[in-house]
Amino acid sequence: MKSPLLSTTHSQYQWDVKGMDCASCAGKIEHALGRLEGVSDIQVSVMSGKLSLTLDATYSSTQHIEDSLSSLGFQASLYEQGQKDMPQNIQSSWLSHPKAKQVLLTGTLLLLAWLASFILSESTAQWGFISACLVALAPIGKKALSLLRAGMPFTIEMLMTIAALGALFIGAEQEAALVVFLFTLGEWLEGIAANRARASIQALSNLVPKTALKLNDQATPIPINADKLCISDLILVRPGDRLPADGNIAEGGTSIDESPITGESVPVYKSTGEAVFAGTIVLDSAIKVTVTRAPEDNTIARIIKRVEEAQAAKAPTERFIQRFSRWYMPAIVLTALLVGIIPPLFFAQEWSLWIYRALALLLIGCPCALVISVPASIASALSAGARHGLLIKGGATLENMANTTLVAFDKTGTLTEGQPHVIDCLAINTSKASLIAIATGLEYGSSHPLAMALQRYATQESITPQPVNAVSVVPGLGINGDVSGETFYLGSPKFAAEKVTIAADLLTQIETWEAQGKTVIILFSNIEILGLISLQDSPRADAASAIKQLKSLGIQPLMLTGDNTRTAKAIASELGLDFQASLLPEDKVSIVKNLSSTQNVMMVGDGINDAPALAAAQTGVAMGSGTDVALETADAALLKNRVTDIPEQIRLSKATMRNIRQNISLALGLKAVFLVTSILGITGLWLAILADTGATVLVTLNALRLLRYKPDDS
Repeated sequence: MKSPLLSTTHSQYQWDVKGMDCASCAGKIEHALGRLEGVSDIQVSVMSGKLSLTLDATYSSTQHIEDSLSSLGFQASLYEQGQKDMPQNIQSSWLSHPKAKQVLLTGTLLLLAWLASFILSESTAQWGFISACLVALAPIGKKALSLLRAGMPFTIEMLMTIAALGALFIGAEQEAALVVFLFTLGEWLEGIAANRARASIQALSNLVPKTALKLNDQATPIPINADKLCISDLILVRPGDRLPADGNIAEGGTSIDESPITGESVPVYKSTGEAVFAGTIVLDSAIKVTVTRAPEDNTIARIIKRVEEAQAAKAPTERFIQRFSRWYMPAIVLTALLVGIIPPLFFAQEWSLWIYRALALLLIGCPCALVISVPASIASALSAGARHGLLIKGGATLENMANTTLVAFDKTGTLTEGQPHVIDCLAINTSKASLIAIATGLEYGSSHPLAMALQRYATQESITPQPVNAVSVVPGLGINGDVSGETFYLGSPKFAAEKVTIAADLLTQIETWEAQGKTVIILFSNIEILGLISLQDSPRADAASAIKQLKSLGIQPLMLTGDNTRTAKAIASELGLDFQASLLPEDKVSIVKNLSSTQNVMMVGDGINDAPALAAAQTGVAMGSGTDVALETADAALLKNRVTDIPEQIRLSKATMRNIRQNISLALGLKAVFLVTSILGITGLWLAILADTGATVLVTLNALRLLRYKPDDS
């Protein structure tokens, strides 16, 4: 495909890159392309197999970028503007992987050479081993030279090339052939493992159907491509069909299987006005749905995007390992050089013996297993989490979660259902109908949980909201507006006490309701109180269990709420956690910042007013039902909207860090043993590469165990 002409300004382009099997591959691409003039904003995602970067006006086409990738051994397909889906970057079987043919060919030549040593002459077998070595080494050597030209001399490909050619030079052709075969085999297995992790996320895109039934002006369903849907389109979804887009039900009601998104196996009944998500399954009745998100922004697409972004965000441990590798590789090369030269030169030792040991040292010193030990575990953990509705934005977040010592919860919509109901109405100097009419008029159109509770109650009581002008919100306290030229206020008792005097009997009533866990709001003017309204929001069914689980993990739970002390105490006592009440949004931020100075704090919330506190904590977690602002600000999200997923996320993060420590110990432990045995001559070339390849495979397989992680694991 001919590369398109670029615009005269800076342009961002994206490619699907085949052949990326680990973080080391991504690092090579970043380093090589980063040396090119006019290239910036390079982002490589191993999980998705994507490369994106910005080219300036000096580039007339993208061909130079694709040629550079090709020279490094990667195949790139340009993601053209307007294209909806990236090409699939997953080989469906082991034999379809690009390195499969190389493994099979090298293995066959090696087997024939070995058989020739028994059947034919030794010299024939010798040429067979040399042929097997050179055939397998050709692509490795070519890639090593390309990486050398790109400014990367200390690579595993270069070490392998030097070691194999050196072994041929000293007459160790059998070991040279076996070394290159084992290296190629290890890369093949590593690629297969990477594809498994990648497939677990990319398969999500298959949950969204390719076609949709769009209703025209005559309400006739017309089949169209789902990626052509636009916001406000009306679609028909029949029983058994998957939803092709995010939207709100415009007509009808049905049970919906949301397990593809949330992992929750129990169907949820939804009716007119409720939100539904792409990829979920309509079970028993046809519904009409108004599309609310573009195809590229639906729930599935956003999950995939978040996980890909998360995988690209390096964890502190991963960054340390990469810095460590930068000086570790030259140190190993220098050590091998000294081992090969000093004993023969200064102690009259045999040159071939010590060169052989130096070559073995080069191979065992390769940091491949060490480099992939962290990203492999993180990629698997992110994939496992996403499949179970635990969306985590990167390795740094996983590390922070694992170190969490305190979890601060917002109350409404997080620990509670977020759907309070009006319980009591006490009208003073007015009728109940007038009290509710003015209160509902002040809150009309608001999406705040208390406002929606008032609106539901007014509808239930057949009360029409009073028209209100010049409505103004007082953050954290209440709201005010004008009715027929008179200003009315609706808010907390604290807000009312600033404006008017509250009689002793009313204070007693307020204290009684608050002690019962109810939230009290007061309608008042500049001169008098018109009435009290109490509302109550029940704790989520799983909130108490979540608090208990956090305590069992040694983590302190804390509730932060704008509600009054008595109401907060009633909820906190029921759930069994500490609390701080009567907080404004800025108060929550201050508390989280103060706590974060001495502890590792996780903040959990769902609303716009929670976003600053989410950002202030070491880890911010948004409930899946929360606002877009909260979801974008947070480091993680709970798609199932369950409080018990907080301890589940922490357990997953702890399991990931254990896995990473196991991988690092495995990689360094094997190297330490075989570095010593190689210098002493106990182990040779083939055992050296077997140890390195084995460590890489073991590290990768250990990381893949996280793909089987289930939320009920502990």
